[in-house]
Amino acid sequence: MKIIDPDEIKAIRQGARAGLLLFLVALLTLEATSITQYLFSKKGMQEEATLRAKSQLETIEMQIMDVVDQAEAAVRNSVWIAQWCLDSPDSLVRVTQRILADNPVVKGSTVALVPGYLKEHTLFAPYTTVLADGSMESLSLATEEYDYPSQEWFTKPLELDGGYWSEPYFDEGGGNILMVTYSLPVKDRSGRTAAILTADISLDWLTELVGNVHVYPTAFSMVVSRMGQIMVCPAETLVMRRTVADVAGRMEDSTNLRALNQAMLSGKSGTMSIRSQGMVHHVFFAPVSRTGWSLSIVIPDKEIFGNLERIGRWIGLLQLLGLLMIVFILYYVFKNQIKFNRLNERKERMQSELHIAHNIQMSMIPKIFPAFPERNDLDMAALLVPAKEVGGDLYDFFIRNEHLFFCVGDVSGKGVPASLVMAVTRSLFRTLAGREKGPVEIVTQMNNSMSDMNESNMFVTLFCGVLDLKTGVLEYCNAGHNSPLIFTDNIAKLPVEPNLPLGIVQDFAYKGQSITIEHDNALCLYTDGVTEAENIHHELFGDARLEAVLHQRRSAMEHLEAIKTAVTEFVGEAPQSDDITLLFIHYLG
Repeated sequence: MKIIDPDEIKAIRQGARAGLLLFLVALLTLEATSITQYLFSKKGMQEEATLRAKSQLETIEMQIMDVVDQAEAAVRNSVWIAQWCLDSPDSLVRVTQRILADNPVVKGSTVALVPGYLKEHTLFAPYTTVLADGSMESLSLATEEYDYPSQEWFTKPLELDGGYWSEPYFDEGGGNILMVTYSLPVKDRSGRTAAILTADISLDWLTELVGNVHVYPTAFSMVVSRMGQIMVCPAETLVMRRTVADVAGRMEDSTNLRALNQAMLSGKSGTMSIRSQGMVHHVFFAPVSRTGWSLSIVIPDKEIFGNLERIGRWIGLLQLLGLLMIVFILYYVFKNQIKFNRLNERKERMQSELHIAHNIQMSMIPKIFPAFPERNDLDMAALLVPAKEVGGDLYDFFIRNEHLFFCVGDVSGKGVPASLVMAVTRSLFRTLAGREKGPVEIVTQMNNSMSDMNESNMFVTLFCGVLDLKTGVLEYCNAGHNSPLIFTDNIAKLPVEPNLPLGIVQDFAYKGQSITIEHDNALCLYTDGVTEAENIHHELFGDARLEAVLHQRRSAMEHLEAIKTAVTEFVGEAPQSDDITLLFIHYLG
């Protein structure tokens, strides 16, 4: 019989313990890896779903706002015509016909007089609607069956003394379709509210737009009104028949759904999870500006995390492989490290390219001051601080034939797309101002060029001016931009016409204006990145603070530095949300 040496037994036991310990370590490592991978996968899928949903929400909101902006612009641009026709009520119907003829998105329009405004017409409301064959029909809403003075679209704008989007309704008295109405008060020359001018929009386009959601195969979208009324929903039986609160009372997860309803009615955006029919659904929601509507996308939980089942099977197989998991982990980590290094190199290269793009963009605008050191009739300075590496603000100026041509603009959006539009805008201004004399001609040709190829639906607000340095006569044209400040004995806003921004409507008839700038008067042009700069409390810098900074007498460059310092101190630790651009012109001729 072979006798085992006690020391050998001891060594075997120690080896067994070490092997067991190694097995436990491998097992724990395997389990920890499995849990970690599960959590990271779930987090990644959640982030991907969030990004896709938010992107879809932003896209739909932009398309909705395009229609909303068209309807509001149609009404705003026709208010002065309605005001002019108040003395001849029978001609008001032409105002509604003109709105429908010029604006395809508008399906109906009325000019409803305030009861008693005219002695000969207690109630007077000519209404025009577009029929199915494309023709227009005019009728009167002043009937016993349709009490228009009690309708929401009539009472709310009177109460608010401003524009108002109504709750969705079925217009039996006018268009006989499901619609919403944008209303705006019309005041007579004395300032008295005389009528309500409206634009009716059918909700058919909204149903089609919101129904085309392709975030996930079984995802769907909804639109609710400011009162919680369901406007668009895959379940047609709920549309215009139920509110979200009604549906919440019938669901198993009524508490969360009521909280979701409250958040949507409050105009908030975010994400919430609810349970329906034993399934978890993730709801991504955001408000639609100015309308009071709330847009949401609902994605079933299984759509987001369905791939985790396949990952679980792979993890189970890898657990059976035991120690080979360690090799796989090392390989996986090595592979991801390589990928991370590549991504880091790509990021550095992208940052370098953005830095180069920033330098190129800044080289396109004048930045050496004083701009005209040989002249003693001008003190000019300009400043541009992009919110990102590249931005969408611009300014430019030059002197031709003793006339100072200048402009300040703001492209919708931010980042690289806005910077490209900025470059095109600045090049168009420099080219056209080199041969045209008046700002109206410059702005009109810039608008036509930009509207012709505006597939991205981006627009530019622009103030363009031409100052005669001999006489002080300033001719200018404002395309939807902030009104500049003019310094005379006081500081006031320069009166501007409500022209559309560039790139929206081709062949738009821009209106120019002129004013004489006296000796020692000045202009301060700026973009909304100045007045709308926010601090950590979401307070805006505002016009009052800007004017307060400008009250002290300084040189042009000192003015701009003072504004920049004031905005920086006001914003504090809050990130810069928009590009900041300033142009100061002190006329000493």
